[in-house]
Amino acid sequence: MPISALILLFFSASMHALWNFLLKSSDEKYIAMGWQVILSGLFSLGFIFFTGLPPRSMWGFAILSMILEAIYFILLCSAYSDHDFSLVYPIARGAAPALLVLWTAIFLHEKLTIGGYLGLALITGGMMVIGATTLLNNKSEKPHLRGILTALSVALIISIYTFIDGTAVKNGPALPYGLSMFVMVPFVTTPYLARRYGVSHFVDVWNKNRGYLLLGGVLGLVAYMLALFAYTFAPLSYSGAIREVSAVIGAFLGWRFLKEEMGGVRVVGSAIVFTGVMVIAIFG
Repeated sequence: MPISALILLFFSASMHALWNFLLKSSDEKYIAMGWQVILSGLFSLGFIFFTGLPPRSMWGFAILSMILEAIYFILLCSAYSDHDFSLVYPIARGAAPALLVLWTAIFLHEKLTIGGYLGLALITGGMMVIGATTLLNNKSEKPHLRGILTALSVALIISIYTFIDGTAVKNGPALPYGLSMFVMVPFVTTPYLARRYGVSHFVDVWNKNRGYLLLGGVLGLVAYMLALFAYTFAPLSYSGAIREVSAVIGAFLGWRFLKEEMGGVRVVGSAIVFTGVMVIAIFG
């Protein structure tokens, strides 16, 4: 695993975690997420005038990825109204890297070292441990099958669009590909949110929070572009797993600045994740 890819993925994860940290200060998280998608798309549109469109061979990948990311966004917004989903979704974040390993082995024929597999297992296991704290803090409530299946569906979508993006940028320029994808996504997500929450509510959130929404648009775009650049020259299975470090960074930010409870279980899970990253860096 190239050290330069690790650095890119760490900065990508940090920016993603920072944006999610900012989201916690909003009472309208999904509208704020919708604005982040819109603003990232507008920034991307401006850059495309300088970079140009990706080659035609990449258009199919970009359109398919856009559809999947829009489905992911809409499913996430809808699913969080189901409390069962909120209990199991953190654990599903750990399932996505495991599924990604399967796709890369089957379709890209990535051959990982024993140390690499161990590191991936540690990252996935650590994510599961971090996610388990949600269940442990809700001992009186047990998730039902519907919430579990929805969370696993989200994990499946994450793994597939990551695989599609990684495959695309290994065979073409990452910058115009990523920008074109960001331009397209708002055309699906914005009508959905406007209909679900109302246009006036949408505008009201912008008027009250435009500063951090603009920052979120920048963070979201740069975070994913850094990941795409890492995908171009690093094994995709490693890269997708290492991006999950954002959950650990987000937990730390919440503990440090929002006085959220970290707990011994989360500390152990975070230590396992970082150990997995170090194992991949040394032996992957």
